[in-house]
Amino acid sequence: MTYNNPADPHLAQAARQILQARLAPRVEVQTFFDEATFTATHVLHDPATKRGAVIDCVLDFDTAAGRTTTTSADAVIAYLRTTGITLDWLLETHAHADHLSAAPYIQQHCGGRIAIGREILAVQTVFGKIFNLGDEFARDGSQFGHLFDDGATFSLGAIPVIALHVPGHTPADMAYIIGDAAFAGDTLFMPDYGTARADFPGGDARQLYRSIRRLLALPDETRVFLCHDYKAPGRDAFIWETTVAAQRATNIHVHDGISEDAFTAMRTARDATLGMPRLILPSVQVNIRAGQMPPPEDNGASYLKLPLNLL
Repeated sequence: MTYNNPADPHLAQAARQILQARLAPRVEVQTFFDEATFTATHVLHDPATKRGAVIDCVLDFDTAAGRTTTTSADAVIAYLRTTGITLDWLLETHAHADHLSAAPYIQQHCGGRIAIGREILAVQTVFGKIFNLGDEFARDGSQFGHLFDDGATFSLGAIPVIALHVPGHTPADMAYIIGDAAFAGDTLFMPDYGTARADFPGGDARQLYRSIRRLLALPDETRVFLCHDYKAPGRDAFIWETTVAAQRATNIHVHDGISEDAFTAMRTARDATLGMPRLILPSVQVNIRAGQMPPPEDNGASYLKLPLNLL
């Protein structure tokens, strides 16, 4: 066991959960990878009860045409129906900047509650100003079915779940510890690719380092599922599953021995060279609304804003 922060009660509880999971059926995970956005949508369930969750689902979006389609989400729905999984949760790790969420569409067909971390309120406040959204846009998280606080616990069938607040990439990032598996969102990438950027509004490289070290204090054998993969140089296949042990030993940005100051300097310099994600403007407008489009205007159409020279 590599847990080494007994002052953090939520992490201690998560570590105990992971160790106890060795004696129980593991959560089963089926991943759907969307190469257009490099996003891994994880569909998971308790094999004993068939209660399930979907984490970070994708609504296909053609930027040039301004058109959404549901091919990616339909594959998830077909899998849920074929396997007989009852969908309890549609979990978002954060308000993504690289894809639109399909959570409302999947909910319409399969049920489930849409949930995210409570700090989405901070993201709604920041981007409500950036997009100059009016009073019709509530900044209280009410678009979501549930808001998780740090350390919140619930169950997926008989499998325990702990929600951990891991800010830095954005203020609202959450990781979900489900049985023996951690779903880390954008906080970490595969060890040969490194870590998430921290230069979005509300992001913070020092916070990101602390959040990552918090996750890497979990037991070595913890399975870690990631939201994205971009195929590091020299690697031919997309991969989205690793372990705490592998991250601690070989993550090129944050392996054991890398200090907070060194990481912050590296991350800040690297982020300064990165362009904005291709879908950040449409994605964030939709995702801060829990995947809903802006209210239709008097012609029945919804419109997305494009702020000029602001970001």
